[in-house]
Amino acid sequence: MKTIQTDVLICGGGCAGIAAALSSARNGAQTLLIERAGFSGGIITTVGLPYFDGLIDKPSGRFVVKGIALELLQRLGIAKPGAKSIDDLPPELVTKYWGSMWIPNVEHFKVLTDELILQHKDKLSVLYHSVACDVEVKEGRVAAVIIANKDGLTRVEAKQVIDCTGDGDIAHWAGCPTISSKPLMPLTMHFRIGNVVPVKETKETAKKVLIEAHKEGRLVNFYGPGLIFAFAMDECYVHATRVPADATNAADFTRAEIQGRKDAWTIFNEWKAKVPGFENSYYIMSGPFIGVRDTRRIVGLNVLTLEDLQKTTRHDDAVATGCWFLDIHPPEVSVDKPFTGSGFQPKPYDISYRTLVPQKVSNLLVAGRCHSASSEASASSRVTATAMALGEAAGTAAALAMKEKSEVSTFDGVKVREALANQNGGPFSDA
Repeated sequence: MKTIQTDVLICGGGCAGIAAALSSARNGAQTLLIERAGFSGGIITTVGLPYFDGLIDKPSGRFVVKGIALELLQRLGIAKPGAKSIDDLPPELVTKYWGSMWIPNVEHFKVLTDELILQHKDKLSVLYHSVACDVEVKEGRVAAVIIANKDGLTRVEAKQVIDCTGDGDIAHWAGCPTISSKPLMPLTMHFRIGNVVPVKETKETAKKVLIEAHKEGRLVNFYGPGLIFAFAMDECYVHATRVPADATNAADFTRAEIQGRKDAWTIFNEWKAKVPGFENSYYIMSGPFIGVRDTRRIVGLNVLTLEDLQKTTRHDDAVATGCWFLDIHPPEVSVDKPFTGSGFQPKPYDISYRTLVPQKVSNLLVAGRCHSASSEASASSRVTATAMALGEAAGTAAALAMKEKSEVSTFDGVKVREALANQNGGPFSDA
């Protein structure tokens, strides 16, 4: 088995992973990013969910995430230079009800992340179509991560490792404590329908048709439905499928993909036959992968809790700010409101560096939705822009630890916060 050596290895090129990779390389570490898809971007590109959720404090409209997330929006031509609030975004891309915004072209996002990776090719390498499949742990450190791709199996020896798999795979295989919610939130297959001409009755009829299809057994589960004309005036982007499953179980994950595609196709056909505006529509595509909200999370040196969100707990070692509402999806049908419970809207809250640090392994960080958080708190912190902020913090910390010949588990999170501030990132401040 061949071996690759690097300073920092990042497993997963989603929202957290691409930010971690760029931040690590920019801070001087030789960095390798591996991603199972043929492109970066995670849920934005592999699922097709084009939202920067967690960017905007809904009550005030201010951005609470800057750094790489904001840079991406500026490079996409969406956010104005010096943008600080929702007023600096094109109004047609803003969803004020959710306190969010979307990007108009997912393919542009793929190209942009590729360009940024190549701009840093002296420090940053990427292997797409590559997946982590095992780890070697020696004396409390990840000695190597085994990856699989067209080269076969390869050992990657890295001084620092960042787990951005979304499922905490590296941490789990390395023996770090993890937890899962019960029940897990369901998975969603996102899809797009073209040549839709919406009329006044469209959305209400679409909902009634799905209720009928569910009662008659043609549609197992659904929510909403969300019909969003995000990409074009005549193109319907759909949030509606709901598949209970455990995405850390290969067989169950496969079943969910199959069920999600079937349900999306069923919804399209029901609407085309029965809903005004869909008469001449056609099915464009579903996402390459089904969307996963909830699997494992590490039990880190600090656990973000619902109480932290309610009391806006402050931390000296805060490295990111969360602001999304408690977006908990139940595993059963829910019409209109997609989430369950109150949908509590917190004030912007601190996320401690210690929520990225798992127990038992000294050279591993975990960023993204699998960071250390309770089930309720993670319903807020799991979203795209927040994940980017956590990834940027992890990449910065790994590179700084390299420079100081330290380990990320004992590295001072206050130093990470200071470094992030110097690169226009880190937690939100009123200053």
